[in-house]
Amino acid sequence: MSLKSGRGFTLIELVIAVAILSIGTIAAYRSFDAAQRGIGGQIPRLLASEVALNRAAELNLAGMAAGRGLASQVDMGRTRWAVSVIETATAGGLIEAEILVSAADSPGARLVVYVPVDAP
Repeated sequence: MSLKSGRGFTLIELVIAVAILSIGTIAAYRSFDAAQRGIGGQIPRLLASEVALNRAAELNLAGMAAGRGLASQVDMGRTRWAVSVIETATAGGLIEAEILVSAADSPGARLVVYVPVDAP
């Protein structure tokens, strides 16, 4: 009768299996964490886009002349957004308005629209 049986796992085999499973678990956790951080950044990006779209609608409704007097700071979603508009005249009599929206520690937005000088 032999004390060493051919069945079962040795201690080395168990250590290697645990190490491989640990590496796989760490990799899965890191990818999950990165995905959560990516999803979390979408809300500020969406809010910045909404601020830019709102300013574009205001400029189209009021015209560029009246739009120059709009506020440079807008509060939306617990964040104060800085809004700036860069104007460029076009050959067709419209103004190309590049709307830039930014806030501290948040992604911003950029939108280009063509607006009349005065309200239609």
